[in-house]
Amino acid sequence: MEIDSAEENFYNYGEIKKRMDEDMLYRSTRNKEEKATASQAILKGLAENGGLFVPEQIPALDVPVEKLAEMTYQETAYEVMKLFLTDFTEEELKGCIQKAYDAKFDTEAIAPIHKAQDAYYLELFHGATIAFKDMALSILPHLLTASARKNGVKNEIVILTATSGDTGKAALAGFAGVKGTKIIVFYPKDGVSPIQERQMVTQKGENTFVVGIHGNFDQAQTGVKQMFSDKELAKELAAAGYQFSSANSINIGRLVPQIVYYVYAYAQMVKKGEAANGDPMHVVVPTGNFGNILAAFYAKQMGLPIGKLICASNENKVLYDFFATGIYDRNREFLLTSSPSMDILISSNLERLIYRIAGEDDQKNCALMDQLKEGGRYEITPEMKAQLAGFYGNYATEEETAAAIREVYEDAGYIIDTHTAVAAAVYKKYRQETGDSTKAVIASTASPYKFTRSVMAAIDRKYQGRPDFELVDELEKLSGVKVPKAIEEIRSAEVVHKTVCEVPEMPDVVKGFLKK
Repeated sequence: MEIDSAEENFYNYGEIKKRMDEDMLYRSTRNKEEKATASQAILKGLAENGGLFVPEQIPALDVPVEKLAEMTYQETAYEVMKLFLTDFTEEELKGCIQKAYDAKFDTEAIAPIHKAQDAYYLELFHGATIAFKDMALSILPHLLTASARKNGVKNEIVILTATSGDTGKAALAGFAGVKGTKIIVFYPKDGVSPIQERQMVTQKGENTFVVGIHGNFDQAQTGVKQMFSDKELAKELAAAGYQFSSANSINIGRLVPQIVYYVYAYAQMVKKGEAANGDPMHVVVPTGNFGNILAAFYAKQMGLPIGKLICASNENKVLYDFFATGIYDRNREFLLTSSPSMDILISSNLERLIYRIAGEDDQKNCALMDQLKEGGRYEITPEMKAQLAGFYGNYATEEETAAAIREVYEDAGYIIDTHTAVAAAVYKKYRQETGDSTKAVIASTASPYKFTRSVMAAIDRKYQGRPDFELVDELEKLSGVKVPKAIEEIRSAEVVHKTVCEVPEMPDVVKGFLKK
């Protein structure tokens, strides 16, 4: 393909100036002079020098809650996303939304709410891969290809992604067969559930590639980030007609769609009479990479009456320690738990919050991120920590996680997965500590069918040690919920991705795939 240079091929500069004068812009957390429109930020994924794109200002919700309460999920998505993705036309954005939130979801509600015990579970797992990542990764491929057309990109876009379990499959499913794209997913070979791994390695599609690494998620994520910032690699790929973009939650095209379901949840709570318009609603999120709870924070900044943002960690409790002390320290043992999507010590999206509480001072943020890179830790100032008063952090042990699954099942006949159970256990601690009975929505981030072994063993020890797919049928009997299509499809599916590599070999593996 004809290209001018790796930099210049990104955009049609004649159109940019005009759009930048009219549209919401995004700035890098590490260089506020680096600006992009929404479509440009989506295309790039990561800003220069490893920075993340953040909106210059958080727009206010401009539709009253009583009107939102009568809207479908798709209509709500448009009303929220149009405020952030201002360089998309109404036709473009509605087209992306309609293609994303369709029959791939097994319920018209897209994100229904289920009341159990003293909480409201926002079920975010009704998409094609039965995890909350579907909520954003169903739309990202359409946003990305629309962005490419809008910016005159001729290169083939290579989606480079690290996963702790769920992002990988959701991204693969979203991008499989999408023209003008290839997707390469790296995952920790021994750090995901058997069903998560099988979902990825059986993925069909000539443009899909899956690689297990001998290492953990943080190493996979760091390896991907290093490839994004490798200018020599970018030039080499550009010469071959390729450019990188990301499907990780560092991409603003992932984060914006996640804001939608918190707005939708509040409106539905009002519609169902579970909350009065204007009443606060706490949000409880099982958190690893910090993107899901950051979306709730942005929803609150838009004017949604969210009370506490309750950040739930598993035994890899780096975020709990951060909220308690103001010190972020990844220098600790990396633990493999029953909630693998949260087995993370470097929470990338936290940088967006740090940038904000640093007064949007890119140099101060850079200094902290350099400390994290070089020494594995940083400490925020007391003034910054004071701005975190809206957050509450806690964690659940493996025993507490299992107990939460068992208690919710025994008390309410409702079965939750391990990640959702971490949130339920932390919410219980919050209520016991504070006596606060404000209504709370728990982000239920995955179907229990994704973690059958851990879920069933938590309910009754007699299930311990039995094969995952045998337990799938037992779970169906207990829950009364039909086995999802996503699980039925992989029972006998052929393994098509068998590549495994060491962390330093990741760039060579990428180049090898792209030469095929």
